[in-house]
Amino acid sequence: MHPIQSLLEALGTSANDARQLPLFDLLESACEGTVIVDGNCQIVWISEKYRALMGLPDDAKILGRDIQQVIPNSTMRQVVESGHAQLLDLMRFSNRWFVVTRLPLRDHQGTTIGAIGFVFYDELDYLRPLVDKFTRLKPRQSTTVKDRDTRYTFADMIGQSPIMLLLRQQALRASQLDSTLLLLGETGTGKELLAQAIHNASPRSSAPFVGVNTAALPETLVEAELFGAAPGAYTGADSKGRKGKFELANGGTLFLDEIGEMSAAVQAKLLRVLQEREIEPLGSNKVVKVDVRVVAATSRNLEKQVADGVFRADLYYRLNVLPLTLPPLRERLEDLPQLCHQISKTIAEELGASPVTLDDTLLNRLKGYHWPGNIRELRNVLERLNLFADQDEFDLDALGGLLPISRNLQDNRPLAPDRVPTLAETVSKAETEAIRTALSATANNRSQAAKLLGISRASLYEKLNKLSV
Repeated sequence: MHPIQSLLEALGTSANDARQLPLFDLLESACEGTVIVDGNCQIVWISEKYRALMGLPDDAKILGRDIQQVIPNSTMRQVVESGHAQLLDLMRFSNRWFVVTRLPLRDHQGTTIGAIGFVFYDELDYLRPLVDKFTRLKPRQSTTVKDRDTRYTFADMIGQSPIMLLLRQQALRASQLDSTLLLLGETGTGKELLAQAIHNASPRSSAPFVGVNTAALPETLVEAELFGAAPGAYTGADSKGRKGKFELANGGTLFLDEIGEMSAAVQAKLLRVLQEREIEPLGSNKVVKVDVRVVAATSRNLEKQVADGVFRADLYYRLNVLPLTLPPLRERLEDLPQLCHQISKTIAEELGASPVTLDDTLLNRLKGYHWPGNIRELRNVLERLNLFADQDEFDLDALGGLLPISRNLQDNRPLAPDRVPTLAETVSKAETEAIRTALSATANNRSQAAKLLGISRASLYEKLNKLSV
């Protein structure tokens, strides 16, 4: 008997009367699409909505074909082979993202004989409360790794701007994969927060999350810290040897911050670890197998470092499998009120006080600054606001003494001859301020900002890169 017929009979139906089942009627009305595969991952049934979603002609031969021939990015095969459901996932069709659920189908003996996939709504903003609640309520790591527990989940990613919603979608999708991740973004944008959130939402969440700032390690200790050291490998080394961060993170996630600061020698060894999944401790001939997902992060331009010969091209390509870019705060100022209220609330709880009242006037003043230090700088400013507040309110007259906005104010005192800026410096400063003003006036819409400035969008991007706006 054909496996398709076997599956349908095991389900108590057939291809002709499948549509008569109340279950299928319900799915047709509640989902954007439904598909069923058998134990060989061949399509048994597909809804008309799914056909339309995929742009499949009505006369296209779909039944009996492998699911990945029709839907290349489907993971139904993993469900069939593992027997485990994928209750929450994201799948992209054309330029749209959908929430997907995949469930194994079992016969009366409990044997997996296929799988069913549901494509739900594309209003992904509705998904955030569910993800936030799930990540907060899910069990934390076991006591064996309690000292390396993580603090952040996707619930801590604050912001509803389009750029943050997209980043959250991409990160949630990446959390279910096991490829190396590269987090890009300016300092203070929250790269470690995102790394921890991805770890907590991943299948590795019960294993350790180990973070290390490679820029903070002395050059002579980087190799020992990452890969471990044999007993007596160097002067002062532990007589029992030392486990490196890769071994400590075995089974879990290793977060390598400021990866662009690594020396050429350590880059070469890291490349081998990523390729071979094994490490060789310093001063040892023993090879140790490791199962670690690496999440690297940097605030540097790695492409430029590769071009300058500072960073290995082969390591860059190995790390840059799944890049995620965290936007600077100045590109998502619409999130500033929500960020301020949440951060101020957290600070007040830490201080044992009431949060400062953040009115529109204060928030508008904060929006007038370009925040080179991003979220980290914002927290610093809000912490000082809380400390100097009087009965939960803050005097705006004292704002200039606390906020970095005061550094943008013009000083009208005469300049000494040796402090007179060159014409090029003056023009550059004027262009920078004009671009910032245009971006602020258009809520960082670069196309509209270019129109306001009377230049092309390409010219605006060129000036943004040149002036580091």
